[in-house]
Amino acid sequence: MRAKSKQVLTAATSLILVAGLVAGCGNNANSGNNANAGTNAEQTNGGGTETNAAAGGNAPAEGASAERYEETVTLKMLIDNQTSTEGLKAVTDEIEKRFNIKTEYELRPGGGEGDNLVKTRLVSGEMTDLNFYNAGSLFKSLQPEKYFVDLTSEPFMQNVMESFLPTVSVGDKVYAAPSGSSQAGAWLYNKKVYAELGLSVPKTWDELMANNEKIKAAGKTAVIGSYKDSWTSQLILLADYYNVQAEAPTFADDFTNNKAKFETTPAAVRGFEKLASVKDYMNKDYLATTYDQALKMLVDGTGVHYPMLTFALSNIFATYPDKIDDIGVFAQPGDSADKNGLTVWMPAAISIYKESKNIEAAKKWMSFFVTPEAMALMATKAKPEGPYVIKGAKLPDDAYGGVKDMMPYFDNNTNAPALEFLSPLKGPNLPQITVEAGAGMKSPADSAKAYDKDVEKQAKQLGIAGW
Repeated sequence: MRAKSKQVLTAATSLILVAGLVAGCGNNANSGNNANAGTNAEQTNGGGTETNAAAGGNAPAEGASAERYEETVTLKMLIDNQTSTEGLKAVTDEIEKRFNIKTEYELRPGGGEGDNLVKTRLVSGEMTDLNFYNAGSLFKSLQPEKYFVDLTSEPFMQNVMESFLPTVSVGDKVYAAPSGSSQAGAWLYNKKVYAELGLSVPKTWDELMANNEKIKAAGKTAVIGSYKDSWTSQLILLADYYNVQAEAPTFADDFTNNKAKFETTPAAVRGFEKLASVKDYMNKDYLATTYDQALKMLVDGTGVHYPMLTFALSNIFATYPDKIDDIGVFAQPGDSADKNGLTVWMPAAISIYKESKNIEAAKKWMSFFVTPEAMALMATKAKPEGPYVIKGAKLPDDAYGGVKDMMPYFDNNTNAPALEFLSPLKGPNLPQITVEAGAGMKSPADSAKAYDKDVEKQAKQLGIAGW
């Protein structure tokens, strides 16, 4: 899904490194995450941290504000070349004004090539001061405890929502801050058609299937399938993780440690069952339909539901700006209305390289970046594709209606990170497996079994204990 998402970013104005956020949704996502060994001198935020002056940087001018450096400090950030930097630049421009800390961007390729470049630069000691990279399993594959500054005790990290922290933690140590807003794996739907047919947003899977029946009876496509772009076939399975966690709270850890399987966990198999159950409600040409065609069906109202990541809202806004208010978002329902919640794709991570000569300046940079004020600046140039994970940060008034639909799941704390943000395991063949499951080529049980085999192969390649 990473490779496919790049075409979305070129049309969208989102800050988020979509490639990272959908890391679990494609062949490049969490495959081949072999961690590189290496050692670094201790430079954590405790007494061993080098100060900016001692490391050759510039200390704040005497007699001037302690917040601002007398001479410009330049921080370099390595960032994916498909990431829109408009929102990011609005924040870094303000950082330069306030602190005399300038941010220079170094671009790297996306996908597997970019992953390998990051790992190579870490091992060779040539990483930039700041690294903009995927949160979750891809970040953890970089061995952050070896290469990045421990931010656990930094006061500014108190601004970060708790739900983000596990995606950038190793043990009880936190090694990165969020880059902006979240996204969600959810169901996009056409509000106009819902109003025409008198439908209500479903809170259970049975209610969703009942809506599908009414939509089909009205002569419309109830669930849009776009399996020509095979990464899109995964969304129903991946968006179901909130429901898996609600039924099996320790599944992520047990799955990682080879103590739980999809095949033998009823809540996990249920995702494959849901995927198989919508086949009769999809467009007949779902195997030949592309992601772009699916969005057109959704905004035209010929198709009413589209299971997708909410980065699609930016693509809709860029291509069909007059239709964006017609599109709503709801969480993939479980089997109980009392356990309804949203599966979240967390924003990319920003970390500080341990060997940087500007660690204190980087911390000062980060202390502003993770504030509501910074998120408000970002929103002036890049509409969020989900709620921010910074405490107190509010959505702009002109936020997409679909993003506003997501807020109750955050306000009520009924959200959870997607599985790939909690586990390093994500089988590379999942798109093929979900196409087969969604098309009825394999049963849900056989699909779950096939995915377990795919994951086992990857786990052994990664050298994870217990496999």
